Parts: sequence; C-alpha cells; structure tokens
Amino acid sequence: MTRSLSPQERNRSARRQRHVIEALQYTCLTVLAIIFLFPFLLMVGQSFMPEIDFQRGLLFPIHFTLRGYEQLFAQPNYLNYFLNTVFIVVFNVVAMPLAASFCAYSFARLKWKGRELCFAMVLSTLMIPGVVTQIPLYLLFSSLGWTNTPLPLTIPNLFGGGAINIFLFRQFMHGIPYELEEASTIDGANVFQRYFFITLPLCKPILLFVAVGAFTSSWGDYFQPMFYYTDPEKYTLAVAIYKVVMLDGVSENSVAMAAGVFMSVLPALVFFLLQRKLIDGIMVGAVKG
Repeated sequence: MTRSLSPQERNRSARRQRHVIEALQYTCLTVLAIIFLFPFLLMVGQSFMPEIDFQRGLLFPIHFTLRGYEQLFAQPNYLNYFLNTVFIVVFNVVAMPLAASFCAYSFARLKWKGRELCFAMVLSTLMIPGVVTQIPLYLLFSSLGWTNTPLPLTIPNLFGGGAINIFLFRQFMHGIPYELEEASTIDGANVFQRYFFITLPLCKPILLFVAVGAFTSSWGDYFQPMFYYTDPEKYTLAVAIYKVVMLDGVSENSVAMAAGVFMSVLPALVFFLLQRKLIDGIMVGAVKG
C-alpha cells in the first residue's frame, strides 16, 4: 500500500512546487527582458563606438568615444529645436488630459438626448486610419494659415486628443460613486463645480496615464512636424535630428545612435519614475470600467 502523506509533508511539497514555478516564471521574465532590452543596449553601446569599430562589424565598442554626442549637440540651432519641442509637449500634456476628461464627463455623468449616439460616433472614429485624414487636415490647416506654426500640433488636442482618451476617462468615471455629486448638488454646486472639484480630482490615475501618453507621442512625433513645417527654424527635435543631422552630411553611425539614445532616454526616464502610478492607474481603470 502507498503511504499517505502527512499534512506537514503535503505543505512542504506544495511550497517546493510553488518555488519551482516562481523560479521558472522569473527565469522566463528575465530572458524576455534581456531580449527586449538588447536593441536599446546595442544602440547605447554603439553611440560610444568609434567609426573604426563599425567598420570591423563589432556589436559593442572596444574603444569608447563621445564623438557621436559631440557632433549631435554641435549642430546649429539645437537649443531652438529643443524649445520648439518643449512648447508642444507641455501644451499637449496639459491640454489633452483636461480636454478628454471634460468630454468624457459629459458622456459619463450628464444626461442629454442623443448622448449614446454621439458617443458611438466618437468611438467610430477609431476605425478611420490616421493616414486617410492627413491630406484633408493639411488642406484645412493650410487654408487657415496654420502651416509653419505649432497650431496643427496643439489646437486639435483641445478636443481630447482622440477617441481612445475620451473612452478611457468615460469608463473610469463610471466607477466614481454618483452619491458624491448628488451631495454636492444638494449643497448648490453647478455642473462645472462638480466636474472640477469632485470628479476631476478622483481621476488622477487616468489623468496621469493620458498625460504620459501625450508626452511620449509629442516628444517623439516625427511625421506631423515634418508634414506641417517647411521652415527649418520651426523644426522639432525629431525632425531636426533626421533632416539636419542625418541628411546634411553627418555620415558617422555613432551620431545616429547618439540621436536615438537622446530621443529615448527622457521617455524611458518618465516611465521609470512613474511606472508604479501608471500600472496602478491602468488596474484601477480596468476594475472600475
């Protein structure tokens, strides 16, 4: 007969199985992290690589040099490009979450005729490819005299920055108890006071999530500034690095890698500093939605 295990032995066996499973999970996650980080680490290493190491076909440098960064930052008007980018980024980081939350508040907390139909129409815009609207938008902004200005990159975000942001805010607001607004209404608060002082402060997780998304999309945006700017003085960093650094005779590979590192470091730093709040915001939004 097979001897039955005692409760203590079963507990020890269960703990060993759990430890083995956890060890396998962490091993798989570590391997995946190395695979995903390898291109970035390769780019960072090659940004310090002299041209002779590129010619030898090395993946990582044997000799280190700062020549790539020196050539990158030695370009004229670099500070001007940086300030152009900062203006667009700061505007969108503030405007996009506030505008999206304002639109979502109407869909989530106010009752008006045709609300669900309008929200369905807003969501239907997600099905329209962005490339389809580029030419009509360019013609519109050109007729308004907005080309070669930051307006096409900023003013449209006053309408929420896309249907997905409005959808996320709406789902989050559905999880906020209505009793809070009902109590403030009894105290005499109007709809704007309820939005600003009751609902908006409770939306901090999703506000942060949308703000970080606005930052990363505006910081690394290349296509739209290239599309609307023809004056080199108005370029953002993404366009300037490609057109001025990559196309105007700078042929060293380390410069291209240094440009990639520079454009990647700030978004990576923002995510690293805010990753806990971002993940908590996504989880809370998922539970409330």
